[in-house]
Amino acid sequence: MNQSLKRFLPAPLRSDAVVIPVVRLQGTIATGGGPMRQNLSLSAVAGLLDKAFSYSAPAVAIAVNSPGGSPVQARLIYKRIRDLAQEKKKSVLIFVEDVAASGGYMIAVAGDEIIADPSSIVGSIGVVSAGFGFQDMIKKIGVERRLYTSGRNKAILDPFQPEKQEDIDRLKKLQEEVHQGFIGLVKERRGSKLADDDDLFTGLFWTGERGRDLGLVDHIGDMRGYLKSRFGPKTRMKLVSQPRGLFGRPLGFFGSETRSTEIASAAATGLIEALEEQALWKRYGL
Repeated sequence: MNQSLKRFLPAPLRSDAVVIPVVRLQGTIATGGGPMRQNLSLSAVAGLLDKAFSYSAPAVAIAVNSPGGSPVQARLIYKRIRDLAQEKKKSVLIFVEDVAASGGYMIAVAGDEIIADPSSIVGSIGVVSAGFGFQDMIKKIGVERRLYTSGRNKAILDPFQPEKQEDIDRLKKLQEEVHQGFIGLVKERRGSKLADDDDLFTGLFWTGERGRDLGLVDHIGDMRGYLKSRFGPKTRMKLVSQPRGLFGRPLGFFGSETRSTEIASAAATGLIEALEEQALWKRYGL
C-alpha cells in the first residue's frame, strides 16, 4: 500500500505486524455459571469464537485451561471451533496452560496444533461419574424417604436409596459409549501422531513434555514465543473478550447484566458448586 495512504488508516491497519486474535477458555465445562463463577459452555463462548474468527488473520490462538466437565458441552465447543476454522479457512493453534484434561483435552484436539508448557497437564481421556449415598444417614436422623415414580427406572442411582447392581451396570454402559466417542474423536484428530501406548485411553494424564512423546501435544512452548516464531517478530496478539457492563461486570454478547436475583441464587448454591469445581482441579494437583 502507498505510504501516503497508510496514514489515513486506523493504527492496527497501518502496521506491518500480523495480528493474531486470542481467546481464553478457562474453567470447568458445564452449563450455567453466574456472577461468582464462570463455566465453559457453548453459549458462554460462542460469541467470543465468532468474533475471533471474524478477524483478518491467518490463525486463531486459543488458550485452554480446564480440568474437564460436561462431555456434551466440550464436544459442542470442539465442533464450533472446527466449523468456524473450516468456514473461515483459518488455522487453530491451541495453547495449554495449567491443564487441558478430560473435556478440556477434548476441546484442545480442535486445534490444528497443540502447544503446551513442559509442566502442563494433558490427557485424562476417560469418563467419570461421582455421587454420594445418604441412605444410612437419613435413617440415623429419623428422616423417612418418600419417592413416587411412574416408570420403574425413573429413580435409578437415587442417593437416598441403596445402590442396585443393575443400575451400576447401566451407568457403566453409558460411560463406555461416551468414552468410545471421546477415543474416536482423539484418534480422528491426532491420527498417526499418537504413540502406541496401552495407557493412552485409560484416563491417565501426563505432563506436556510426556504428552508430546505420546502424540497428545505437538510442541512445547508459550503463546507469545510460538506466535512470534511462526508469524514473525512483529506479531501482535489481540485478546478477544466479552464487553463489560456497569462496574466492569461481563455483559455477554446479548448485553444483559447480571441481576440481583442471579447473585442471590449463586450465593445459595455457590458453596457446593465451588467444592465440586475445586475437586476437579485438585485431581490434577492444582
